[in-house]
Amino acid sequence: MSAPALRKSLGSLEFFTFGFGSMVGVGWLVVMDDWLGRGGPIGAALGFLVGTILLLPIARTYGRLVQEIPDAGAEIAYTERVFPRFVSFASGWVMVLAYAIVCPWEAAAIGNLLARIIPAMNALPLYAVAGKVITAPRLIAGLGLTAVIAGVNYRGVRLSGRFQDVTTLGLLACFVVFVVLGFAHGDAENVAPWFARTGGAGALVSVVLVAQIVPYFMTGFEAVAKASEEARPDFDPRQFGRAITFAVSAGGAFYVVIILAVAWVLPWRELVQGHLGTEQAFARAFGSLAIARLILAAAFLSLFKVCNGNFVAATRLLLSLGRRRLVPPTLGAVHPRRGTPWVAIASLAALTASGAFLGDAVLVPITEVGALAAGVGWCAACLACVAKERRNGLAWSGVVVSLAIILMKVIPSVPGSFTGSEWVALGTWCGLGLAFWMLGKAADARAS
Repeated sequence: MSAPALRKSLGSLEFFTFGFGSMVGVGWLVVMDDWLGRGGPIGAALGFLVGTILLLPIARTYGRLVQEIPDAGAEIAYTERVFPRFVSFASGWVMVLAYAIVCPWEAAAIGNLLARIIPAMNALPLYAVAGKVITAPRLIAGLGLTAVIAGVNYRGVRLSGRFQDVTTLGLLACFVVFVVLGFAHGDAENVAPWFARTGGAGALVSVVLVAQIVPYFMTGFEAVAKASEEARPDFDPRQFGRAITFAVSAGGAFYVVIILAVAWVLPWRELVQGHLGTEQAFARAFGSLAIARLILAAAFLSLFKVCNGNFVAATRLLLSLGRRRLVPPTLGAVHPRRGTPWVAIASLAALTASGAFLGDAVLVPITEVGALAAGVGWCAACLACVAKERRNGLAWSGVVVSLAIILMKVIPSVPGSFTGSEWVALGTWCGLGLAFWMLGKAADARAS
């Protein structure tokens, strides 16, 4: 009797909403002050624009690979054909981190969002992490989000896809309304000065400091590849690449426009100094809470969809590692009736719930670690393509960009490179991966 398989029920709209929806979370609201503090309005916008353009060769390479190999393992499946088994495991395990790390980020962020509406979310302090107080209501909200997303994913990919469609389209509708109002109401003088740093190289440094974090906030377009095995039987494989390219372009445009809109409605230095969120900037500029509520509604939709999209991607990678016995094969189990990777879902839910206990302290450090993890996964996929087609210029470009992302994070002299906390987080994940690899090898040996 054959093992249960993943259900095939996703179409073109779902693949776009998984790609775009897995990228655009709530960073544009909760860490806008960090973006503007790094680059200033024009520096931040250029940083995201440059980052998006540089990611397009990687996106196009993924589109080519997923058309040929529609496998939930994505990087695992691409590398296993040309590289040793451990390379396949390592690329998949690190890429799991790129997705899985987003889920506790959102579990912490939901408390941050709710506190902007309900002051009681800041009551009943429990403990502190890195100077950030964790309160009971915020913790409960994070655990509640985890339960909702895990429940949606357990019930089936069709429900996950519909959930992704509704939340993504809802976000875009709200986005159009408040951005149009913002540009109509604001003033170009609020944008000055254009860059956060002055001097000869100030503009360049401003752009680079933002471009460094773009990989984290743009990670997710490859979620299309992780869901590719669940496409409808009549789905045209060429649509995978189109969905990925469109998702990257739309995601980059979203970030550039929202940065400029925020700086347009309120002097950006005031926002940075006051550590204001996007909705607070609009509320001050308009003198009304109505637009702030609209922005927060968009943020909640965005939070749910990005958490769901990354949850789907991470669990499919865990499933693929398990069914190849690169980790304990239990992770490769598929629910016989629902067609979902239920063990992987339960495992990621536990990880997300654990991360929720860290609260806001995880937000900025996770950005840095996620950027490196994505760079490693993208590099592995592009190298796999180069190994098969040595004259593929897009794949070579993807390799260069991916390596640049990695080097910017690991070379100490580069502004924005890893600090001790990021190295500890990455080292812990690698150590956990080594343990899982050894358990997978033992299981493979017993099976053979």
